[in-house]
Amino acid sequence: MQVKELPVQFQAALPILETIQAAGFEAYFVGGSVRDTLLGLPIHDVDIASSAYPQEIKALFQKTVDTGIEHGTVMVLDHGQGYEITTFRTESTYQDFRRPDKVEFVRSLEEDLKRRDLTINALAMDAQGQIVDLFHGLEDLDAQVIRAVGDASERFHEDALRMMRAVRFASQLDFSLEAETAQAIAVNAPLLEKIAVERIHVEWIKLMLGKNPARGLASLVATKLYQFCPSFAKQAPVFDRLTQLELQLDDEAQVWTLLAYLMDLDVKQTNMLLRQWKSSKDLMGQVVTALTALRAITQNSVDQFVLYATGPKGLATASQVAVQLGFKIDLKQLQASYAALPIKSKKDLAVDGGILIKEAGIKPGPGLGKILAFLEKEVLLGRLLNEKTTLLAALATK
Repeated sequence: MQVKELPVQFQAALPILETIQAAGFEAYFVGGSVRDTLLGLPIHDVDIASSAYPQEIKALFQKTVDTGIEHGTVMVLDHGQGYEITTFRTESTYQDFRRPDKVEFVRSLEEDLKRRDLTINALAMDAQGQIVDLFHGLEDLDAQVIRAVGDASERFHEDALRMMRAVRFASQLDFSLEAETAQAIAVNAPLLEKIAVERIHVEWIKLMLGKNPARGLASLVATKLYQFCPSFAKQAPVFDRLTQLELQLDDEAQVWTLLAYLMDLDVKQTNMLLRQWKSSKDLMGQVVTALTALRAITQNSVDQFVLYATGPKGLATASQVAVQLGFKIDLKQLQASYAALPIKSKKDLAVDGGILIKEAGIKPGPGLGKILAFLEKEVLLGRLLNEKTTLLAALATK
């Protein structure tokens, strides 16, 4: 098979391939960019594999960066763009199920491709657009199948994260998991505990934001792979429910808000879950805020305080998740109600601590905070106008 017209990303990288080939070495585009080109999907990073060893690559180009030279990867800088070039290689045993004990550089493309995870990722393309397919990846693309290269158990023992990648691609591409690959995941699922949470986290979010999350989730459940993810082991009912939803989530905050809701977590438990998944404090704040709003929305108990505490971003997150759960939500009405609030934050209050100390004679301390909270509440409820004179006068009679 030949790609008749190379996408612009490959055309820009052709001088790199041509330079390597002119020196007597082989060079191919490999991996996800080739797969996505054949599927008509947007292309991200363009990766190149070559028979040239790292030092040979460095000798051919003026500007290079040793991004992973111990594993054979050198980045070539060309017109402001970086291209990672990795030497064909084989890998020895994987005692920790995630990193090879030894990497050996080779001159054979076949040896390099057969160590890759999935057949659809083991495709190479030359400078003329000719596809090199040694493991029936083109057939699997046509059949929309996720299949491990060679012996699936061997691939998963080399890097246990490949099991998560397999179910993630089922979601991302809306492909089905090939039977022997699925069976190998079920047998080797406990190996996932050997993998750093941060790496699992990336695959989990990509799965949930994929084209058809239900497909990936169904495989995650069928193989019991979810049981070896942080805090998921005892959540079978939650995952059964997730597989029944026609999910179309937009971002990570929505993913965790949905999950925390289905797991019936409180604020403390939600924060604990997100810490276990090594999430940022910013994300934790977003999810807790959206979760509180989601519960109010689903219970039809949204009031000024919920709107005020949530803000437009949190309302959008909570509303989108509520829709996924089957609730009918009028986001425009919620946004209009929020817009109608007399203040949107404490900063909008016509008085602050300094004014109260100077003009109302209030002493610094806990009492000052309580007074500000009282004024904030009264303004929010519309019982006081947000005017300096009005607020000071209200204190004088309090």
